[in-house]
Amino acid sequence: MTPENGELEGRPPYIYSMIAGGVGGTTGDMLMHSLDTVKTRQQGDPHFPPKYTSLGSSYYTIWRQEGIRRGLYGGWLPAMMGSFPGTVLFFGSYEWSKRHMLDYGIQSHVSYLMAGFIGDFAASVVYVPSEVLKTRLQLQGRFNNPFFKSGYNYHGTFDAVRTIIRTEGFSELFSGYKATLYRDLPFSALQFMFYEQFQSWAHEYKQSREIGVRLELLTGAAGGGLAGVLTCPLDVVKTRLQTQIDAVPTMNKPKDRLATAVSGLKDKTPKQPQSPPPPKRQTRPISTSSPSTHTPRPGAIPLDEDSILKGLRLIYKTEGIGGWFRGVGPRFVWTSVQSGCMLFLYQTVLRQLEVWLPVERSEMPV
Repeated sequence: MTPENGELEGRPPYIYSMIAGGVGGTTGDMLMHSLDTVKTRQQGDPHFPPKYTSLGSSYYTIWRQEGIRRGLYGGWLPAMMGSFPGTVLFFGSYEWSKRHMLDYGIQSHVSYLMAGFIGDFAASVVYVPSEVLKTRLQLQGRFNNPFFKSGYNYHGTFDAVRTIIRTEGFSELFSGYKATLYRDLPFSALQFMFYEQFQSWAHEYKQSREIGVRLELLTGAAGGGLAGVLTCPLDVVKTRLQTQIDAVPTMNKPKDRLATAVSGLKDKTPKQPQSPPPPKRQTRPISTSSPSTHTPRPGAIPLDEDSILKGLRLIYKTEGIGGWFRGVGPRFVWTSVQSGCMLFLYQTVLRQLEVWLPVERSEMPV
């Protein structure tokens, strides 16, 4: 809402926003976790032809072979452990920066946009490590999974933490940080700018602070869905970088999210006999953020992973504008449903906190 429409009178304490955001965000993420798992399997499938193709068949295959807890909901623990503190940090930073910018007279849409950037950047410190763990466990499924060979094989979340730190270093928990921010910061900024505007229109239409369940769900879903569509080109580039396979991996070149699978290929040009050369490995970077809903077409041209802008230009040059929006339908569905659930629960919990722990409006920070 803008100050003219009651923003100043309706500001809850920061702690209320943080608690409500944590509950809403975690619940929304848990509800959508199975879709996240399916998309991660589709992105990270090292087999050719891929085992997981369409959304429906992938759901059924994972459920039938691996079940719910270790299959569709593999990696739920690190997801929850990162989601709650991440959304708490997001909503606290978002509300603080938004209110201060509005109070300094900055235009409302700019305030919402910049507050979304700031909130997501603050939360990324927590959610990127949790997403690294979650993604690996989603790919792996259960320990010694006979149905899918991902290259990972951890006993559980804490074993994954110990193994990654011991064998790859602590910094590996933040692998993919830069690539994650490229997509998630613009998405969060646009999502909340649209959401705040849709909320303002809904309050004007209802002439009340209460806009009802349908409009609460609709404004949240519309904000997330529209932001998802507009950031689809970034999602396409990020997914291409995450899922393209390097024929000859460059060991010194940083990757975003690596899932390695032994290819079994022998080195055709062995060096002087010293020690047997290690088997070559396929590398496939995996998403460390919200599930990408773009699946590159077979034979898609490989991208230069050092530049998002170069990737955008190359896709446009080779595939046209349609290449930027490949997979936009599933992305719209995912972002709208997740956003609608999260923001509806956010507003619901916020109202309940004001009922359970009433605060005089004059005491509320403005």
